[in-house]
Amino acid sequence: VAAMASDPGTQSRVMFQTVDKAEEPAHRKLGKLTVKYNRKDLQRRLDIEEWIDGQLHLLFDCEEEEIPELEIDIDELLELTDEGQRSRLQELLQECGKPKEDFINGLLYRMKGLRKMSGPLKK
Repeated sequence: VAAMASDPGTQSRVMFQTVDKAEEPAHRKLGKLTVKYNRKDLQRRLDIEEWIDGQLHLLFDCEEEEIPELEIDIDELLELTDEGQRSRLQELLQECGKPKEDFINGLLYRMKGLRKMSGPLKK
C-alpha cells in the first residue's frame, strides 16, 4: 500500500506499508498442485498415450489427419472390468479393417497397475 505525504512544506515522498504475513499462504498453496500426481505415473501414462497414437497409425494405415475421429480415454477404461475394457475398445475400433486383437491386448497389458487420475477435488 502506498501513501503520499501531503505536508506542503516538504518534498513529496512515497511510503510503503508492509503487508501482514498472514495473507501470504493463499498463493503458497498453489505450489502443492503441481505435486498432486506421481511423476512416474504421469510418464507411464504419457508413454501409453504415445504408444496408442503410434499403433493407431499402423492400424488405420494412414497419416494422423486421416485417422477417424477416435478418442481412447484411459480413465474411462480404468473404470470398467477387464471384459468391459475389451468390448469398449472393440466398439471404438469397429471402423478399423485390420485385426485389432494385438492392439487391444497390448493396451490392456500396458494399463495394468495404472491408476485412474482424479479430476479437481470437490468439497
